Amino acid sequence: MAVVIERLDELPPEGVGPLVSESEQAGLGFVRRLAEEWASGRNRFDRPGEALFAATLDGRMIGVCGLNIDPYAPGPKVGRVRHLYVLVRHRHLGVGRQLVGEVIRVARDSFEKLRLRTNNPAAARLYERMGFRRSDGAADCTHLMDFS
Repeated sequence: MAVVIERLDELPPEGVGPLVSESEQAGLGFVRRLAEEWASGRNRFDRPGEALFAATLDGRMIGVCGLNIDPYAPGPKVGRVRHLYVLVRHRHLGVGRQLVGEVIRVARDSFEKLRLRTNNPAAARLYERMGFRRSDGAADCTHLMDFS
């Protein structure tokens, strides 16, 4: 069965639970933060231009990636790639590329730039292969993509 990328209007706790568990075992807290901020209403990816995507396989969530207005940038025309995570057993199958591709596609309609921050060398290589360039010198941004 093929991986399906879908835009989420709801983030079911039982769907994201395995991603939270696995990411925390790896010492990562951002997937739990995603789930908690969604549940509290703090970040529902529902402001103009924002979106949250899930990758599913056989009806189970195997990855997630979001797009927010960048809270670190001056002005609303800068988007931020948020919370990309793919379950380990499904990596190297193009799932991350598909999720980020959807974020880029949607971002082009509302934003002039996309920014992100990652400390993960594999993620950095993925972003760079997709057209992001390194952005040195900014504490809140390691990679940037211009749409202009």
